[in-house]
Amino acid sequence: MSLFVLRQLDVGTKVHQFLVCIETSSMSVDPSAPMTFMDDDASSGSGEDLNMLDGNNKRQSAMPSGSGRRKRSRKATGDAIVDAMLEIAAASKMRASAIMKNEDRFSISKCIKVLDEMQDKFAGMEDFDLELDEMELVAAAAGYYYYNSITRQPPRSLSPKGSGFMTEVLNGHDDGCREMFRMDKHVFHKLCDTLRQRGMLRDTAGVMIEEQLAIFLNIVGHNERNRVIQERFQHSGETISRHFNNVLKAIKSLSREFLQPPPLHIPPEILRSNRFYPYFKDCIGVIDGMHIPAHVPAKDQSRFRNRKGVLSQNVLAACTFDLQFIFIYPGWEGSAADSRVLRAVLDDPDQNFPHIPEGKYYLVDTGYSNMEGFIAPFQGVRCHLHEYRGANQLPRNAKELFNHRHSSLRNAIQKSFDVLKARFPILKLAPQYAFHIQRDIVIAACVLHNHIRREERDDWLFTSVEGRTVEELPDLDDQPDMHLASSIQEQLASSLRESIAATMWNDFINNWDEW
Repeated sequence: MSLFVLRQLDVGTKVHQFLVCIETSSMSVDPSAPMTFMDDDASSGSGEDLNMLDGNNKRQSAMPSGSGRRKRSRKATGDAIVDAMLEIAAASKMRASAIMKNEDRFSISKCIKVLDEMQDKFAGMEDFDLELDEMELVAAAAGYYYYNSITRQPPRSLSPKGSGFMTEVLNGHDDGCREMFRMDKHVFHKLCDTLRQRGMLRDTAGVMIEEQLAIFLNIVGHNERNRVIQERFQHSGETISRHFNNVLKAIKSLSREFLQPPPLHIPPEILRSNRFYPYFKDCIGVIDGMHIPAHVPAKDQSRFRNRKGVLSQNVLAACTFDLQFIFIYPGWEGSAADSRVLRAVLDDPDQNFPHIPEGKYYLVDTGYSNMEGFIAPFQGVRCHLHEYRGANQLPRNAKELFNHRHSSLRNAIQKSFDVLKARFPILKLAPQYAFHIQRDIVIAACVLHNHIRREERDDWLFTSVEGRTVEELPDLDDQPDMHLASSIQEQLASSLRESIAATMWNDFINNWDEW
């Protein structure tokens, strides 16, 4: 309450006059001691405060007289103290709590004692109009007493926290960097260089770009709370929040560069396999929906509750067989069907869905219509890999063989989702951010996913899904949307699918070596 009241004071008159009185009467200040005001991030303006306070002390010791110079010196000091008090009000709860625990350095009772000792001084200053109520006096004294105490505090150790934490991670074992920053060191430094060279982020006097990015990666890579990151990096909650949002915006701005349309040549993953080539030679990628837990206001929860009863946002994603994302469209309500989201994307040119060249197509699951540009499995036929196990392992007809291989190729997007969520656990739980921030986090995570895939082919998470199948649960969310495709589109797509299935089955029967 005191600091709030202090914000309402007229800095130009009453507070300035009152602080001048405190300055002339306080016996606790050592004029010869260097004044250093410690802040979490020098970019917030504390550097200017430091210059004014240092200069003020030097001028006072050198020129004890001279009312004009002295008045300006006092005004500078008063303004600086007011700025310091406002900084205190904006500081994190953790830092304030730590200060309040140390009764020797700061307490309201000591502030009141300072006021009591100054009463005689005030009585002799009739030329100052001190119409301040009791609460305002306590607030001003509290701020001034806090300022005097913090200037005498020794610099806090930054190891193994703060800059020491960064040094420890970047100079330590590679596994430490992977664990804390979710990527290898050279990938981390490459991303920092990109953000710096393009002016998307800037170094500040208190926080370099490397530390700004590390703050962001610690939050999304471990789903950590702001308070935990404050302790780890030794910055205020406001500083952590500011750099998180700056980095999020910068990485999101890279989406056009990193989320690129797929190449038009035959994917190597298809070309090298007798099971897929030449049947799927015109396939350029996979499309599916991904549900991310969402934190939304109570009035919106019915729309975001999916069929499993979980609040989520439905994210439309497209990826290559190299496990890189092509397109991401987050933010849809969890209750929205996958086919409805795809229809919205195709109907809206502003969404910039990559153009599908004639004759090319994406693989989709049973939640989408089979139409030109999008090939779905046969309806009413087993289509999930787990259905082809045990005694019923072998396909019994052309449609089952087609569905099995279709599902094997489509598993690429499940692998991409698996790596994405394993690297950034914030996508597994609903973070306590505004919804537009939750949506942007998904885009940023996909950008980082692609950056890592391009820079480090042997990344440990990508390696973990190579050569294995990621389980795909049956899609319970929706049925095919028959309004999505015209009859002509359906006929063309159905004809292509039947042709592929027939050729595949004929080769399987006559030249069976693997299925």
